[in-house]
Amino acid sequence: MPGLRVLVCTVVHHPQDARILHRQIRAMLDAGYTVTYAAPFSAYATTAWPEVTAVDLPRALGRQRSDALRAARHVLRTHGADADVVLLHDPELLLVLPGLDLPGAVVWDVHEDTGAALVAKSWLPGAVRPLARAGVRMVEEWAERNLRLILAEPGYRGRFRRIHPVVPNTTYVPESVEPSGADRVVYVGHLSVARGVDVMLDAARLLAGSGLDIDVVGHADSYSRRALVRAQQEGFLRWHGYVPNDRALALVDGALCGLSLLRDLPNYRHSMPTKVLEYMAHGVPVVSTPLPAAVSLTQVNRCGLLVPFDDAEATVAAILRLRDDAELRASMGKRGHAVARTGYHWPQTAREFLMRLEAWAQAARPHQCITLGSL
Repeated sequence: MPGLRVLVCTVVHHPQDARILHRQIRAMLDAGYTVTYAAPFSAYATTAWPEVTAVDLPRALGRQRSDALRAARHVLRTHGADADVVLLHDPELLLVLPGLDLPGAVVWDVHEDTGAALVAKSWLPGAVRPLARAGVRMVEEWAERNLRLILAEPGYRGRFRRIHPVVPNTTYVPESVEPSGADRVVYVGHLSVARGVDVMLDAARLLAGSGLDIDVVGHADSYSRRALVRAQQEGFLRWHGYVPNDRALALVDGALCGLSLLRDLPNYRHSMPTKVLEYMAHGVPVVSTPLPAAVSLTQVNRCGLLVPFDDAEATVAAILRLRDDAELRASMGKRGHAVARTGYHWPQTAREFLMRLEAWAQAARPHQCITLGSL
C-alpha cells in the first residue's frame, strides 16, 4: 500500500527525537509516504524538515498540559480525517481521542513503562502517584481495546493482555568506524538525575587534571541544566545542549568510551538504553550501570565495562582503565560495532515497522469510520 498519508503527533518529545524523526519518519519518507508532523517546534526552538508538513503544538510540561492537549485534539480532528495512519507518541494523547472520527488506523507507540516512569516525575506529588498509576493502567486497557499498539521494548509486553509487535530502538550502524581514541569521553542522551547526571558531574570533577575531555550532548531538565552550566564554567566538561541525532552521534566517533549511568529505577529495568547501542554502533566501548539489558548486551558481547549504580569513583576507574589499555579499548570497540551491525541496524527494523503500518492502514480503510468510544 504505497504512498500512505501519516499524521505523527507528540506534545512531549523533542521534535528531533531520534526514534520519532530520525528513524520512523525518515523510514516513512524514504518509502514515499506523505507525513504531517505535529510537534512542539516553537517550544523547543527548532524547525521541521522540509519534506514533512509541520504543525506546531504547545509543549506538555509538568502540570501544564491542558493547552497542549486541547491543541492536539484540534489537530487530530482536522488532520486525522485524511490520514491512513495516525501515529501517537505520548500516553497523554490517548486522553483526547474519545469522540474523534478517525477513519484510518490509530497507533500508539509505547515508548516507556508509563506507570513506572511516574516515580521519576518530580512535578507529580508522591501522594498522588498511586492514583496516577491506576489511571495509567485504565487508559492502557482502553488503548488496547481501541487502538493498534507497537512497543519499544519486549519487556513492555507484560503490561498488556494481547501480543503487540515490538519495534525496538535500534540505530543506524555505519559499515566502518573510526577507532576508539584515548582522550575523550562522551555522553549522548537526555540529562536528569534519574539518568545519572549527578554521578556524571562528580566523575567529571574527579577526572580534572587527567587530560581527558568530556563531551556531554543532550537536552537537560531545569536542575541538570543549572548543574551542567556550572560544571562547564568551571572547565570540567563541554555541554553541547540538544543536538540532532545524526550530528550528536558524529561526536561519538573516536571517543574513548560512552557513558550510560541510568539509576536503578523501575522504568529502566525492562529497557535497553538506546545510548548503549549507539556507542556500540560507532565502535566506542561502553561504561554502563548494571541494568539487566545493559548487562546482557555488554557482558555477553564483551564490549563494555559495568559500574555500580550511583558510584562516581567506580565510573572514573572504568574510564581510566580503558584509557590505559589500548588493546582492551580497541577490542571492545570492534566487537561492539560488529554486534550492532549484525543485529541492531535500524534499516532492518524499519522494514517490519513499515509493513505493520501498511497492514493496519489496509485493514482500517475498507471499514466505515468508527467513532472511538469513551474511556
